[in-house]
Amino acid sequence: MLTILFDGVAYGMLLFVLASGLSVTLGLMNFINLAHGAFAMVGGYVTALLMNRAGVPFLVTLPAAFLIPAILGVVLERTLYRRLYGASPLDQVLFTIGLVLMAMPIADFFLGDEPQQVNLPAWLSGSVTVHGVGISLYRLFIVVVCGIIAAVLQLFLVRTRFGAQLRAAVDDARVADGLGINVDRIFAVAFAVGSGLAGLGGALAADVVGGIDPSFPVKFLVTFLIVVTIGGANGILGALFGALLLGVLDVAGKYYVPSVGGFIIYGVMVVTLVLRPQGLFARGDGR
Repeated sequence: MLTILFDGVAYGMLLFVLASGLSVTLGLMNFINLAHGAFAMVGGYVTALLMNRAGVPFLVTLPAAFLIPAILGVVLERTLYRRLYGASPLDQVLFTIGLVLMAMPIADFFLGDEPQQVNLPAWLSGSVTVHGVGISLYRLFIVVVCGIIAAVLQLFLVRTRFGAQLRAAVDDARVADGLGINVDRIFAVAFAVGSGLAGLGGALAADVVGGIDPSFPVKFLVTFLIVVTIGGANGILGALFGALLLGVLDVAGKYYVPSVGGFIIYGVMVVTLVLRPQGLFARGDGR
């Protein structure tokens, strides 16, 4: 039971990093970015290609898996996304889904449809036993890294001047601009952080999901949305708690009741939307 619990926590932490970028763009910027999974796919491919074709060590690829999607996110935000900040939710959904449907065949054309595998270094392979509990070294690594990311992201968005300026810009961009806040730069940085986190999550998830392939953006899109739905879209901590809950329920459900375990998270989502549509861990009545 403890092994399953730890694996669930590790999976939940991974879900958090994958979905935290969506929490930034959807929860803090009020932009429905369903192309979030495409940035995660890019990060996964960056790590896999650097390791397999250039022999770059795994840890060295992780900053690149963050930076390249972040740069791509800034370019797209400056050229495309910013035009739809004031658009209707339907327009944002259709636009970002279109980006996903473009990204998938592009990845297939240049990299093929075979999953790109990530071969972990020896020091991250295997497991250790602590008081009779088998713990995967890589999952322990994920828990530590994702925990640090969660703490830094919370401090960055809540305890810094940038976070206050971002919230002000989202609430009323015209007033924020009049107060001397560079709204364009704030939005660009926030979008870069969200895209970079998605890429880093994709890199960390590559081994867990059995490799990165062009279908990755669609395969995990619903999971990202469920994390934000259950955790609440107006805070990073809500997304963290929601991801941990989903991770534990998903792993435990697939182990104890494999015939229906895959549907447990969808059941939790439905119950949440009916009873508390703003999210289980959201503060106040914000949606």
